[in-house]
Parts: sequence; structure tokens; C-alpha cells
Amino acid sequence: MLDKLGEYFQYSFVWYALIVGVLIALCASLLGVTLVLKRFSFIGDGLSHVAFGAMAIASVANFTNKTVIVLPITVIAAVLLLRTGKNTKIKGDAAIAMISVGALAFGYMLMNIFPSTSNVSGDVCSTLFGSTAIITLKKADVWLCLVMSAVVLAVFVLFYNKIFAVTFDEDFAKATGTNANAYNLLIAVIIAVIIVLAMNLVGSLLISALVIFPALSAMRIFRSFKSVTVFSAVLSALCALIGILTSILADTPVGSTIVSVDVIAFALCCVIGYFTARR
Repeated sequence: MLDKLGEYFQYSFVWYALIVGVLIALCASLLGVTLVLKRFSFIGDGLSHVAFGAMAIASVANFTNKTVIVLPITVIAAVLLLRTGKNTKIKGDAAIAMISVGALAFGYMLMNIFPSTSNVSGDVCSTLFGSTAIITLKKADVWLCLVMSAVVLAVFVLFYNKIFAVTFDEDFAKATGTNANAYNLLIAVIIAVIIVLAMNLVGSLLISALVIFPALSAMRIFRSFKSVTVFSAVLSALCALIGILTSILADTPVGSTIVSVDVIAFALCCVIGYFTARR
């Protein structure tokens, strides 16, 4: 097994997948804690469906760099979800369902009416569940991920106290002069960026798992916001690393393998949390 891994590590595409996978998982987990605590976990799922629709538009328009189309549309959708979710007539969960299902249906329809290749089913499956092979990641994807991940990490560290305040008591944060709406918008935009970066690796349907599972796993063991955030980030990066290496050895899809490892880690954390709570 070690010999096989050593052989694969000679290829650049393996290192590309490891770098991108770990960085995306790390960034997703940081914001995942906030989304779970604010009971807005499904925003990741909703935006991932929007990203699928945007990807379909980019494919039909024959854009070489699909991120140029996908990123702005997903960010706009994040803003709309935030604004619509506060509407008294359309609650947050209904707004997410409305936008995400509509985008998913629209994207699938476009890919069938204007197919970019002869294998429409393969294109749809690859977009929804991630690429079946890690060789699809290019050097440009790695650099884009490095830059955007650095931005996400910098924003989280610089505005950590404000994000903490908005997460736990938004009304109190507003009373102390914090622009809670601006920070909620910032969180939504960052999640949109992470989702666009993760599409090639885990697919649009599995992205929300990278956001939710590490946070929920950390909450089974720790109680403080800082401890949960740190453990969630470390666990998410570790699961991504194990998932990618397992997919190489077992020849399984990268995205589903990473998510499967996240599910196993969640189960282990539940067991650990159960026994530590009884002490």
C-alpha cells in the first residue's frame, strides 16, 4: 500500500488534489460552525444547487473558465437567500428550497437541451457528485484555490470576534453597534466562494457535507465556540486527506469517499462524546 502511494506521489495531479481538498475542507469547516449554530445549515445545499445551474449556463455558453460565470451567480444567490429568508412571507427554509430546486431543474434542462458533449448523463453525474478522477484538477485550479482560501482564512481571523457575536446573539450584537446584516452577508458570500471552489472535487450535491459534518462532529465533544471551530477545522482537513488517499488506493470517486470519511468521523465523535459526558 505504501509503495503504491509512493508511486502516485510522483505525479503532480495527486498533490493538486491533496492541496485543493485539504484547503477547501478547512475553509468549509470554519464557516460550518457558524451556519450550524445559526440554524442555517442548508444554505450550503441551496447554493450548491445554484452553482449547478450556473455551471450548466457556463457549459452551454462554452466558457473555458466556468468560474467567471459560476462565482458571480452563486454570490448573488447567497445575497438573495439572505434577503428573502428575512421576508415575513417567505421564511428561510422555504427560500432555500425555492431557489435551490429551481436552479437544479433549470440547469438540468439546459444541459439536455444544449448538450456540450454527447455524454450528458456523465456530465450531469460529474457535476453533481464530483469528478470521478482527480486528474481533472489543473494547476490553475490549485492557484485559484490557494488565493481564495487565503482570503477566506484572513477574513475569518480578522472578523472572528464579530462573527462570534453575530452567531450567538444577533440582537445583542446589533445593540452594541455591530452591523449584523453586513456580517451575515459576508458569511453568505464566503460560503458561496467555498462552494464554487469545491464543485470539481466533491460535486454540487455533496458540498454541504463538508460544511455540516465537521461542525456537528466537534459539537459532540467540545462546548466552547473556539474549541469547536479549531477541532472542526483539524478534523475536516484530516478527513479530506484520508478520503483522497483512500480514493487513490481503492479507485473510488474522490467526493463521495471524503464525505464517507466525514460520516465515519461523526459516528466516532458521537461515541466519544457519549462516554465523556457520562464521566
